[in-house]
Amino acid sequence: MPVTTETFPWLKYYPQGVPYEINPEAYPSILELMEEGFKNHTNKSAYACMGKEITFGQLDTLSKNFAAYLQSIGMQKGDRIAIQMPNVLQYPVAMFGALRAGLTVVNTNPLYTPREMEHQFKDSGAKAIVIVANFASSLEKIIAHTSIKHVFVTELGDMLGFPKKQIVNFVVKSVKKMVPAFSLPSAVPFMNAVKQGASLTWAKPQMKNSDLAFIQYTGGTTGVSKGAMLTHRNIVANLEANNVWQGVLTHKITDEKVVVVAALPLYHIYALTVNALTSLKTGTMNLLITNPRDLEAFIKDLKKYPPHVFTGVNTLYNGLLNHPKIKEVDFSKLVITSAGGMALQGVVANRWKELTGNLPAEGYGLSETSPVLTSNPLIGENRVGTIGIPWPSTEVKILKDDETWAAVGEPGEICAFGPQVMAGYYNRPDETAKVMFIDADKRAWFKTGDVGVMDADGYFKIVDRKKDMILVSGFNVYPNEIEDVVATCPGVLEVACIGVPDEKSTEAVKVFVVKKDQNLTADDIKKYCRENLTAYKCPKHIEFRTELPKTNVGKILRRSLKEEEMAKK
Repeated sequence: MPVTTETFPWLKYYPQGVPYEINPEAYPSILELMEEGFKNHTNKSAYACMGKEITFGQLDTLSKNFAAYLQSIGMQKGDRIAIQMPNVLQYPVAMFGALRAGLTVVNTNPLYTPREMEHQFKDSGAKAIVIVANFASSLEKIIAHTSIKHVFVTELGDMLGFPKKQIVNFVVKSVKKMVPAFSLPSAVPFMNAVKQGASLTWAKPQMKNSDLAFIQYTGGTTGVSKGAMLTHRNIVANLEANNVWQGVLTHKITDEKVVVVAALPLYHIYALTVNALTSLKTGTMNLLITNPRDLEAFIKDLKKYPPHVFTGVNTLYNGLLNHPKIKEVDFSKLVITSAGGMALQGVVANRWKELTGNLPAEGYGLSETSPVLTSNPLIGENRVGTIGIPWPSTEVKILKDDETWAAVGEPGEICAFGPQVMAGYYNRPDETAKVMFIDADKRAWFKTGDVGVMDADGYFKIVDRKKDMILVSGFNVYPNEIEDVVATCPGVLEVACIGVPDEKSTEAVKVFVVKKDQNLTADDIKKYCRENLTAYKCPKHIEFRTELPKTNVGKILRRSLKEEEMAKK
């Protein structure tokens, strides 16, 4: 298809210097990108966390040592390794080390319950795991049911140096009681493995760009948690696009140390790509925020490291704006504020601009697309309330229910074609087939499950969700999973789950329950959910009903329940 402003109306809004096409084969694999980044930025700070900084040169050495150790214990190219930790310095060491050993990284939310962990580890076939001690007790409960043979345990302060390491680890374990007792007899302290790797030989694996780099778990467009297979080519493509997209502003920064705020967890695809991996190209320093809910400590870090680039979600920006000390932060260096993961509210965007002088640029993407598909331009037409225009080498179209492409202004499912689109869902060809289709030109398009429209200028806007997914503070929650858990709670006969509007988190989870045991209470259900679901998935609202609306074949009508909720507003 010829590239013209008629076929791609958004082209006229591309900032000067941003090409429409990038080269997804710019590097044979992420390994070459790593080597280039470590060489070009050796003496620059790569990460900072809790006041401790490490350089790209140190990261090069530490990750290579861990890679050597992994190879020495028999981990082979293509083997899966889970990483389950918040934003601490050990994360990039583990991730880059695993990639340098030729492994496929399975990112895991540290807050997962044992049930959620077991599914992900079994489904991915992970053979090893790097885990923070805080969550090791959960691993102990399910490891026998998985293929995990090698366990590496680290404590939060392990890379902070003396005496901060000892202080942080003592406070976390003995004062705050955040490390439940666990028994994993064969576990190896992560830092011991890194240290031992220094005396071992690392052999660079021969990687192809079609090899898997990450299996990133997501509900996709249905409720079953599935692993999106992201190849080295997928990741390189999104990094190359991000580099030219942000480059229109970042090239103007003259400071030796360029600070990029990494408050979103690196295990999430957004921060993984836009923060952790992009820094290899740019030589920027990621300011790791281990607990972004601790706004007092967060703001203290921002005061120490005035940011140049800020990546976040609406709830994060809103929380900071409402903290009394946020005005003490120096935002004079801030050139880019990126917003994704959830809808950016206009009032939050405008308040952020008033505070910082920088209007957040909202973008859009998914785990299945590595992740970015669209973003508002950083120079030019930043239209709050839209998700912007397609990134380089990316096409986005709207598909109507009759499987034809929609015209300007017509709603339909947002579909994407580009080099960042996943290879499919791991070991689930049936689920892959549901979200991929081949057009007349034999190109594979991904169906996002979101309903949107494109205006005459090529800007896209999300107007609804095609599926029943609930978006809580940027995280996907799938009603099927919530219903499956609540249904097993003693005393529950039937359950239906929907999302309802919430000022703080965009949406909140609400369940409607028909009792089997009349003594069942909302607190009983909430307690049960806390034991089996990550906190953001737990129902915030519980309503008891004598019956639920159903079709004539007995299928519960979630849509009817949502309509009832809307009518209350």
